[in-house]
Amino acid sequence: MDRISAAVDRLIAFAEQNLELDARNACYARNTVLDIVGAETYTEQPDVVYGGESCAQLLSELTDACVAEGLISEEEKDRYEDEVAGALMLSPKEVEEEFSRRAAKSSKDATEWFYRYSVACDYVKKEKLDKNPRFTAKNGLIVTINKAKPEFRDPKKAASGNSTKGGYPKCTICRENEGYAGRQKRTLRTVGLRLGGQDWFWQYSPYGYFYQHGIAVNCKHTPMHVDSATFNRLMDFVDQFPHYFIGCNAALPLIGGSVLAHDHYQGGGETLPLQTAKIAIALKHEKYPDVEVGVCDWFGTAVRVTGKNRDSVAAVSEIIRKGWVEYGDRERGIIPYDENGIHSAISPTVVKAERGYEMTIILRNNITSEQYPDGVFHAHPEFHVIKKESIGLIEAQGLFILPGRLEKQLKEVEECLVNGCGLPKELSEFSMICEETRERCPEHPTAEQASEAMREELASVCERILQNTAVFKTHRETEEFMKGLGFENV
Repeated sequence: MDRISAAVDRLIAFAEQNLELDARNACYARNTVLDIVGAETYTEQPDVVYGGESCAQLLSELTDACVAEGLISEEEKDRYEDEVAGALMLSPKEVEEEFSRRAAKSSKDATEWFYRYSVACDYVKKEKLDKNPRFTAKNGLIVTINKAKPEFRDPKKAASGNSTKGGYPKCTICRENEGYAGRQKRTLRTVGLRLGGQDWFWQYSPYGYFYQHGIAVNCKHTPMHVDSATFNRLMDFVDQFPHYFIGCNAALPLIGGSVLAHDHYQGGGETLPLQTAKIAIALKHEKYPDVEVGVCDWFGTAVRVTGKNRDSVAAVSEIIRKGWVEYGDRERGIIPYDENGIHSAISPTVVKAERGYEMTIILRNNITSEQYPDGVFHAHPEFHVIKKESIGLIEAQGLFILPGRLEKQLKEVEECLVNGCGLPKELSEFSMICEETRERCPEHPTAEQASEAMREELASVCERILQNTAVFKTHRETEEFMKGLGFENV
């Protein structure tokens, strides 16, 4: 039991340094942890010191010791680690109070503290996330391979909103998940927001795709939707947190997020590639001379609305949204609605800059066809070996999250290129990728040259996927659409 006692003591020391556990509560916390793991005795360990290990490392040390003592099984480790970590943390109210205290002076200081806390308690799996391969390509796209989460291929789950068994909580992002043992959410903490006069809350994503990736969630379990009020809620958010961007997924299957049954936005502290895309064609609207509008120089179809007057930015954004969801062009395959429902939607994102609010609006459509059963404006079948999942808000802005299986599979393809051999049967679906990568290599590539060529190929595939998602294939076509809404060239 000395091994368990030592592990518990290190966790208590960690919590005092990193989770704001008050020294007055240390003995109580120790006894709570001992009770959780079923340890009936404890031996004080005067020589035990906390050596800077992470919460995840210390929790694993404790549960390994408990398995060795026969207190828990190997399969139960995750559940016990979640319960122990939750017992060492500040309560939701205490977290909210500390966040509010800091936010009164600096919203950036508040989010920095809240993010650090979410990492420290191991709710945000930063150790795992830091192991994800990532690079920025010459075409400006950011490509990552997500080893921390399984590949998500079932759009039906998005339609159902990832509802939970028993109906409590109603879905995977409801605020009632905070501390819920049934989903191992004892370490989840959230802070309240007011957006558009409504109660929302903010939390960080445990498997974030970018720096300080978080989600703003409606306190009411209400379906995802984008309307004129959405633009004002997004601007409310950046008014409070001007160091973050915030955006909303299209509220439709195939082109939206993985949870469509609950209204939420995504944002954080990173600048995504689309946010810095230049304007290819400048436009204006005579009713709103204080707003700049433009077709973005981007692989997908996107327009940007910029201005310091919130009402004007929201009004112009609504003209575009309303015009797009009603627009149809069968020659281009754009069908806004049919007997199967609505097919056109937008994904808006806003940042607050010197020029005012920059609202970037991506035009999306999820129509399917016999040739493209997964979506006409989705990654086409030849690219599914790289990416079959929905192209949501983050990827539509140029940060691609590719499935973890690719790390091993692409390395094997590279080895074939270096060794000058053909692909084995189990990698036959990579034949196009292999041939295109071979063309990027010298005749007898080294391992590093093959890897560099593969990175270029991945970036090219991601660029072509974005082009697949483009509802208008040229900037001039987008300009033509905008002029039909009353916009004109500057």
